[in-house]
Parts: sequence; C-alpha cells; structure tokens
Amino acid sequence: MKKLICALFCIGYTVSGLAQGNTYKQEPTKFEGMAMTPPMGWNSWNTFATDIDEELVKETADIMVASGMKDAGYTYIVLDDGWMTRERDEEGNLVPDPEKFPNGMKALVDYVHSKGLKFGLYNCAGTKTCAGYPGTRGYEYQDARFYASLGIDFLKYDWCNTEGITAKEAYTTMSNALKKAGRPIVFSLCEWGDNDPWEWAEPVGNMWRISGDIYPCFDCEHKHPENWSSWGFMKIIDMRKGIRKYSGPDHWNDFDMLEVGNGMTVAEDRSHFAMWCMVASPLIAGNDFREMTDETLEILTNKDMIAINQDKLGIQGFRYSAEDGLEVWAKPLSNGDWAMTFLNRSESDKKINFDWSENAIKDELNNISTSFDTTVYNIKNIWEDKKAGTTKKNFKSKIAPHDVVTLRLIKKN
Repeated sequence: MKKLICALFCIGYTVSGLAQGNTYKQEPTKFEGMAMTPPMGWNSWNTFATDIDEELVKETADIMVASGMKDAGYTYIVLDDGWMTRERDEEGNLVPDPEKFPNGMKALVDYVHSKGLKFGLYNCAGTKTCAGYPGTRGYEYQDARFYASLGIDFLKYDWCNTEGITAKEAYTTMSNALKKAGRPIVFSLCEWGDNDPWEWAEPVGNMWRISGDIYPCFDCEHKHPENWSSWGFMKIIDMRKGIRKYSGPDHWNDFDMLEVGNGMTVAEDRSHFAMWCMVASPLIAGNDFREMTDETLEILTNKDMIAINQDKLGIQGFRYSAEDGLEVWAKPLSNGDWAMTFLNRSESDKKINFDWSENAIKDELNNISTSFDTTVYNIKNIWEDKKAGTTKKNFKSKIAPHDVVTLRLIKKN
C-alpha cells in the first residue's frame, strides 16, 4: 500500500512538475553585422502600392545602376505588399503572382543580383498582410525557407491583422526562422512603434520602424477613412522622445521610407533627406525612378549628405536648439568632425548668425563634445558644395521656409 501511495504521489508530482516547469524562453538570434551602416535602397510601396510587376523591378534596377544611385550606396530593391497571389497553394506555400511575375520570382531575384544589387520582399506577422494577401502567422519557418530558396537579402515584416499575438514574440519567431533557414537576410521590423520595439528589438532585427506610414508633406497629418493616419516627415521626427540611445550599427531606428520626389517642394525634399541623414535613418527611396527629375536625383545622391548618414560611428543626431521656428541639429561624426543642420520650420525666411564661440556642442548621451574656443574647424556648406570659412568667425546665411542649411565641420589637424 505504501508503495502504491508513493507511486501515485510521485506520478502526480512529476506531472505537476512538468506542468509548472515549462520555463523555456525563446531567444532571438538575428544575423549579426548585416547593417553596420543604415541600409540604403528602394521600396515600391510609397508610389506603387500593390501595382507592381517584373518590368517595374527590372527598370528600377537598371536606372539605379545607370543613374549613379548604386554608386552612391543604394543597394536594396524591395518589393512591398502585393507580390503574391491571394491564397497559398495546397501545401501552404506562398505563390508569387504569375501575372505580375511571369518568369517567376527566382529569375527576378537573379536579375537584380546580376546588376550588383540586392533584393528584398515584404510580408506581415498577421494572418493577412495590410493589403489582404497571405500573412505569415503560423507559417514562419516555411516562409523563411522559401525566402532563402529565392536568395533574397532583405525582409520587411509588417504588423497588420495581428490580433491575439504579441509583437516581441512574433518578431522573435520570424527572426529565428530566418536564422534557421540559413541565408543571411536583413530583417526590417515594421511594427510602427506601437510596442516600443527600440526597447527589445536589437537582438531581433537590424532596423525597426518608429512610426506609422510617412506621407509626402512637411509637417502634416493625413487622416485615412479607415481611422488611421499617415504623417509628414517632421511629424515623424517629433514623434518619439528619448529613443536615439537605442540606435546604432546593426540596430537602427527607422523613420520610414523617403518621400523625396513624390510631390513636395525641392526645399522640402532637401530638408527631408537632410533630416533622415542627421538621424541615421535607413535611406530607402520611394519614388518612381522612371520619372525622377534632376533635382530629385541630386538630392538622393548627394555624397556629402550620404557620408553623414553612413558615418561609421552610427550616432543618431539630436536637436541642439529651437527658437522662433529655426532649429539647429547636431550629429557627431568620425575623426572628430560634426554635422550641423539649420532647419527653418516657419513660413518666412530666417537669417542665421551663428556665433561658434557661444555654442559649445555636447552629445550628453555619447559623451562627445567640442568647444569652438579651443578647437577650430573648417566648414563645408554641403548643399552649396563650397567651403564656408572656419569656426573662428560667425556663420551667416539666409534660409528659406521649410529649407535647410547643412554644414560639415572638419576638424583641423
């Protein structure tokens, strides 16, 4: 009897122990070192939404090479929502739309690779994508193997139709699935900042969106009938406080795709691009390259601005001062240099008369500072592509509404 009681007790204890002992925790295992500087490329969504096809991708790749964008650093061509059929096949596989991609997705990926570029695709953590195509929920490892078989290099992963799941776990599952599939892929989290991804996503992905979708305007909110909003680029700049400490090499705050060339003024396009460079955001163009103006191309390929964005320190810039509609932004750079951007948020011209001796710039977060009383810098006015004296004299200029002046302060030896 004692043996029976003991046996029953032990069995009950073991079952209870197993029930209470499920303490395994899923740990993310992203591919490290995939984005040591902010990724640069092109995405189809801003201009084309789901109206995408094989010809568009090939033309975009050709122009990216011929226009000098590839040489400027633009590497990725990313197809956003709408590349697949409305349903998976009988085995649960995603199916590239045969009407949009008659030669198949693998042939298109190979074409982009033949141009020395990289290829990306889109999907979503939910049951359906934002446009109603098959989402990845429940198919993470199957889809990851499919992406690896295609040879893609980048995955943008959205957050629509995700009721009942948590962002951290969903994105961690997909991160692990990509790693298990074995092909190094940049993982771009598009969760809109709703679940504070900057606090947990560094080991999960290489970049994470901090806001809802961008809209081609300076400082507006565009309300959609479905009760959500898109945001002007300055609204996005202002949206999150205190997150710059989470950004750096291989783990970037993503301020969304660029709207340069999509209907704003040249001054606003210039400001938009300058601010994305200052905050070390990925530079993912979203315009139609086939209709790109010379002004748009010049902005997107400005080598000195791109150098600020791609600086190896990977420090997100910060607002140094703001007064009467005129903001001054600062970004520490390698070799002791600094980038300084003067931004006119007002509707009237502003005069700049910046006395360096009265403005000791310090990045408190990274403990990097300079005193212009003891250190002299040569100044390059980037958008005018000319030298602008040194910090021994006040910097004077006039700045139009919604425009910027960006300077590189080059430390003298």
